[in-house]
Parts: sequence; C-alpha cells; structure tokens
Amino acid sequence: MDKRKVIYYSDECNDEFSVAEITAKKIDGSYEYYREKPWQRLARFFAYRMIAIPIAYIYPKLVFHHKVINREVLKPFLKEGYFIYGNHTQDIADAFIPNVLSVRKDNYVIVHPNNVSMPVLGRITPYLGAIPLPDDREAYVNFVNTIEKRIEEKKGIIIYPEAHIWPYYTKIRPFPDTSFHYPVKYGTPVFCFTNTYQKRRFGKKPRIVTYIDGPFYPDTSLHPRKQKTDLRNRVYECMCERAKLSDVEQIKYIKKEDNDG
Repeated sequence: MDKRKVIYYSDECNDEFSVAEITAKKIDGSYEYYREKPWQRLARFFAYRMIAIPIAYIYPKLVFHHKVINREVLKPFLKEGYFIYGNHTQDIADAFIPNVLSVRKDNYVIVHPNNVSMPVLGRITPYLGAIPLPDDREAYVNFVNTIEKRIEEKKGIIIYPEAHIWPYYTKIRPFPDTSFHYPVKYGTPVFCFTNTYQKRRFGKKPRIVTYIDGPFYPDTSLHPRKQKTDLRNRVYECMCERAKLSDVEQIKYIKKEDNDG
C-alpha cells in the first residue's frame, strides 16, 4: 500500500504549499534595504557568522543528513560577485543551505516579504541576508540599488526562481527568466544548486544531497532579452538533469486535471 502523502496542485508556477501562515507587510520606499551603519554591520556579523552559519551546518546535517557535491566550483569566484539559483523544496532548510555552499562568501537571499514580516524573527532576517521583494516603485529602486551594491562588494546573491515552496518535490518546476536579467545586466557568473532527495542506508527520511553547477555566463552575442532567456534555459536544463538523481518521493504531487474522473 502506498503510504506517501499526496498533494494535488493546479498551477506549477503559482501554487504555494508552505505551512507557514504569515501576513506580509508592505515593502515600500520606507523599507531600509542597505544596512551598513557601524552597528548594523556588527549585527550582520553576529547574526550571520555567529548564528546562521553554525545553524546552517548543524540543522540540515541533523535533520536531513545533508551533503554538498561539487562545492569546489565556487572557490575560484570568492573575489567576484555572482548569482546562484536553487530549487525551493523546504521552508526552514532552504534558509540555511545557501550559507554552507561557500562558507567564506557572504551571501544574500532574495525573499518574499513574509520573511521579514514575522513578529520577532522578521527583525533578524535582514541581518541574515534577506532582501525582500519590493511592493512599489520607490522600493523597487532601493531594491535594485542594493543588489547592485552587493555585487560590487563581491557578495553572492541567492535566488529561488520557483518562488513558491513545494516540500520534498523531486522535479524542477518551470520558472520565468525574469530574475536572470541581473547577471545579464552586471555581467556576472551564474551558478545553480539542486537539492535532491536520496535514500539513506538507515532511516526512512531521505537525505538532501545538494549539487552545485556552473559557472554559466550570459551569451553576449545575443540581444540582452535573449541573453536572459538563454541563461535561464541552460540553468533550468542543468537543474532538471540533477533532479533526476532523486530516488525517493516523500510526497506525491498530482495535477488536479490529471485526477479528474
């Protein structure tokens, strides 16, 4: 008898299956994106280096027996800004896994406003590297300026292009090329990481094995609009190939129309 949990979905691009219920605050022009006052730098160092990094190693390792494959591809780029794209399949683990891909690199993560809206934790997440998506034009200008400054500072920018959390999903959902205009605009290298779910020798819960791939570069022989589409397609195809390494399906996802009748 198949005892897997089943989730029915209708839209691969917009359905959300996170269990968290958070009322997102509006990210407008008053939101402070770039926090570089002396005390803010100290708060960032303490929150990121003293709290986030240790938890990032401990939590995924204890809960998911986490393992990273091909981490060495990032080493030559420690002194360059870059973008990393990953699949979004965990609520808590996905907040920490990017931090262990390259521990010597300061990383920032583009997130939904929910991540900075929680009563207590929402005040801390910006110092952990959360950069929330903007809700108006003024905030958008500040958002883009912050991305540019972080790239100039040789930081890593993490993006989950699928946008919505599908727990334990073992394939890659279609995602738009929208966020790929950043590496095209700034001429930066691109990497991707694919979280796969694999059988453990002991225990029923699968382990997460993360594969890092890249670098990918924009094809400057193309028009900028085509560059971002081409870049998206190469990253997407690579992630789809890596996703095939999953050999455990903890949750079965079925499209609603496929179950009609």
